[in-house]
Amino acid sequence: MRALALLAAGTATLAASPAAADEVVITVTGLRSAEGTVRACMTTQEDIFPKCIKDPASHRTVVKAGETVTIRFTDVKPGNYAIALLHDENDNGKADRALGMMPKEGYGFSRDAPVRMAPPKFRDAVFEHKAGRQDLAIRMRYFL
Repeated sequence: MRALALLAAGTATLAASPAAADEVVITVTGLRSAEGTVRACMTTQEDIFPKCIKDPASHRTVVKAGETVTIRFTDVKPGNYAIALLHDENDNGKADRALGMMPKEGYGFSRDAPVRMAPPKFRDAVFEHKAGRQDLAIRMRYFL
């Protein structure tokens, strides 16, 4: 009887343990080389997107480039987010440009938001994150 009570108490402890952290997992495809890094940021702030480095609460990371790259943001609270990616091929920490405005390096945005004469608006890249794990795919694009 005591063993059964201990087993029941252990099961109750397992059931009461906190759930796994909420996360957003991004698979990045279409990189033209494995050179450099992929810089990623995810923000809820519409007014600063895609420069979410200005958001102290944003999720940011830098990972080594490869044929396919996986980026994982953990402890993500539910909300509306947009993601911006940069394939920083020379790993100099900035988006290099040709003729002052055309991007020389790859870029990508959540929902594969279109790029016209400027980066997409937050509303074009926004997605809702609820509780649990969310998997997204973003295709890297190159202008030159």
